[in-house]
Amino acid sequence: MSGSSPSRLSRTREAIGAPARRWPRLTATGIATASTIIVLAVVGFLAVNAAGWPKFQKAFLDAEIFFDRLPQIASAFMLNVRLFLTAEVLILIGGLVLAVLRGLKGPLFFPVRLAAVAYIDIMRGLPSILVIYMLGLGIPTLNIEGVSKDPFVWAVVALTMVWSAYVAEVYRSGIESVHPSQNAAARSLGLSAFQSMRFVVLPQAVRRVIPPLLNDFIGLMKDTALISFIGPIEAFRRAQISSAATFNFTPYLVTALIFLLLTIPMARFVDWLVARDRRRQVAGSR
Repeated sequence: MSGSSPSRLSRTREAIGAPARRWPRLTATGIATASTIIVLAVVGFLAVNAAGWPKFQKAFLDAEIFFDRLPQIASAFMLNVRLFLTAEVLILIGGLVLAVLRGLKGPLFFPVRLAAVAYIDIMRGLPSILVIYMLGLGIPTLNIEGVSKDPFVWAVVALTMVWSAYVAEVYRSGIESVHPSQNAAARSLGLSAFQSMRFVVLPQAVRRVIPPLLNDFIGLMKDTALISFIGPIEAFRRAQISSAATFNFTPYLVTALIFLLLTIPMARFVDWLVARDRRRQVAGSR
C-alpha cells in the first residue's frame, strides 16, 4: 500500500499539474491588479475630494479646450518628430566616430584621444538648453555669409553635438565588452587594425548596445521640446501659445500625452529587447 502511494500521488499531480502550476501566477496577477486598482482609486478619491479640485479641473482638464487644441498641437508635434529623426541619424554616426577616436591605441594618437575625451566631457557637462541657446541665437547674429540662420538647422546641430557625446560612451562600453581575443584572432588571420575593428569588433559591439541606445533616443525625443526657446513652433511652443490664448493649462496636458504616446512604446520596446538578450544569454550558458 505504501509502495503504491507515491505513484498514485504522481499520477494525481500529473492530472492536475497544469492548473496547479498556473495557479500561483494567476494569484500573483490578480493581487497585482487588485492592488493597482485600489491605489488608483484611493489617489483618485483624494484628488477629487481635495479642496482645490474644481479649480484644478478647470485649469488643466478642460475637455472642450483639450479637443479643440489637440489637432493643432499634434500637427506641431510633427516638427519634433522631424527634428528627432534628423538628429538621430547624425548622432549615431557622430557617436560612433567619437567612440572609435577615443579608442585609438598608441602614443601617436594621444592628441586625438585627448580631443575626443575633452569633447565628450564638455558636451556631457553642459545642459542641452545652453548649447541650443548658444548656437541657435549666437551663430545667426554673427551674419557669416553662407551660414544658415534657420533655427531648426542649429537645433539639429546642437542636439547632435550634445547627444553624440552620450552615445559615444554607449558605443565605447559596447566596444570594451568585446573580448580582446576576438581582436587578436582577427589580427592573426591577417586583418589590419581597421579591418578588425570594422568587421569583428564593431558588429558585436553595436548589437550589444542597441537597448541603451534606444534609451538615449527616448531622452533625445524629450529634448526636442527645448528648441521652442529659439523660435520654432513645435508641440511645446504651440501649447504655450494656446495656453496664453485660452488662459488655461490644458494644452500642456495635450502635449504631455502626445509625447507619452511615443516615448512609452519606445521604453517598452527597450524592455523587450533587454529581456530577449537576457533569455539568449541564459540559453547560451546552458
